[in-house]
Amino acid sequence: MTSGAWNDSIPGIGTFFVGIDVAPGRYRCEDGKGGWWVRFTGPGGGEPVGSWPLPPGPTEIEIAPTDFAFETHVSTYWRRIAPPSTPEDGSPAEPRPVADPALRAELDTIVARRRPLVWLAPLTVLGIGVLGSPLLGSLWLIGLGMLAVLVALGTPSVSLDLRRARELERRRDRYLTPQDFDDEGRAMLSRVQAAVDAVRDSEVNREGLLDSVDNAVTLPRQEWEIAQVLARQSKLRAEQEELGGGAMLPEVEAAMAPLRAKLEVSVEAVTRRVEALERYAERVRAADEVLHAQRRLEAIAEKAHEYDELVADTVRDDLALPAIARLTEQSDELVRTLRERLAKAAEAGGELPPPS
Repeated sequence: MTSGAWNDSIPGIGTFFVGIDVAPGRYRCEDGKGGWWVRFTGPGGGEPVGSWPLPPGPTEIEIAPTDFAFETHVSTYWRRIAPPSTPEDGSPAEPRPVADPALRAELDTIVARRRPLVWLAPLTVLGIGVLGSPLLGSLWLIGLGMLAVLVALGTPSVSLDLRRARELERRRDRYLTPQDFDDEGRAMLSRVQAAVDAVRDSEVNREGLLDSVDNAVTLPRQEWEIAQVLARQSKLRAEQEELGGGAMLPEVEAAMAPLRAKLEVSVEAVTRRVEALERYAERVRAADEVLHAQRRLEAIAEKAHEYDELVADTVRDDLALPAIARLTEQSDELVRTLRERLAKAAEAGGELPPPS
């Protein structure tokens, strides 16, 4: 997986952290027969839910933004088919965890260095069997050989997942969960993630039409930097609430006033940054609409010859020419509109503050 950008698929075996390794959403496995999955929900993943054994055929699973991790053991892979479901009551979606975009690659590097070591356990078992076979016979060797196979199948994935989880715990300052934000911070982070997802999942982005803005790198960095500020603001608001609880003397109120003012300046600054992201997402949505319209017009144009033939069979050729000309003119106009929308989207992306 590339640092800073999620794939739309999840390997069949392993444990993956939501917001770091995988994006929340609905995933589909074409054949989960005999496999299993576990969603680690709740704070820190302390409330796991799972399914085992999976039936033959396709299986779908919803990974929520609030999930901590997703563990899977199937013979194929999971493909993301839809974004996370919106709450039925219309309330804002809970924000997903956010991580430093460089964290995933760092964890992968640490695990890769340790990968050869996980084979020591099965090799040790097999070595004991070879040494003991002259004394205890061939059945001893066969038994330990089977045990070595079982250990070899289970040890690597389990050991590497545990190693990755431990390394993640040591880097607690490199990722943030919804519990790190107050209500105001979560609401603002939800806006950020809605804008990021709108750009990331847009058709013009998937087809590389926004080539002037490197969304795969820029957007995760913007999300992480904004989330860090929002978490600090949430912490300071809680501290102010604690310090300012109850009746305050004028001297205490006077001392608190400049702190509140500085916090408000920070809130206004990050709000402007979020609004810039939202403007970018809105321009991208507009470009998507034009792209869809252009494709519908192209589909109509492909059918136009059938109508031209019909007209040619019934009226003179000069009556058919204006219809073709109008269709061509409409197509050209739509292409010009699409280019204008893409240019505006690129301009809005350029307004985003550069990641620090």
